[in-house]
Amino acid sequence: MTDSITVKVKRMANNSLALPTYATAASAGVDLSADLREPITVSPGENVKIPTGLAIELPSQSVVALVFARSGLASRHGIGLTNGVGVIDSDYRGEIQVLIQNLGTQPVTIKPGDRIAQMLFMPIFHANFEDVAELQETPRGAGGFGSTGI
Repeated sequence: MTDSITVKVKRMANNSLALPTYATAASAGVDLSADLREPITVSPGENVKIPTGLAIELPSQSVVALVFARSGLASRHGIGLTNGVGVIDSDYRGEIQVLIQNLGTQPVTIKPGDRIAQMLFMPIFHANFEDVAELQETPRGAGGFGSTGI
């Protein structure tokens, strides 16, 4: 991959976890790990905030860090993110915490150092909104919610 940015990382007090890394050369995101002192069990339907022990400084206002669920946790245990996708704005300097939800039917235990989410870095475009009377027509038009098929 040729496009890269530098993200400054501050470890919170007592964080002994490694800095995030890409699992493979083609990985889109880095894994975020649970910075816990002891395991936490998440009951079915429960929402829990898990600290990562990391704060970041993005290189500009044109970059956002997005936190997504890990597919393995979702498929095996029903663990998703309470807020769907976490947004880390370029001006946020606090600890990254992951809001997980147990959507499964069994309790799930998160242990110290477990990989709990993945973080991707994306460009940001600020929109200039233009009030118009009509939008350009397309073959799809206003069709949504499955209108293009299954």
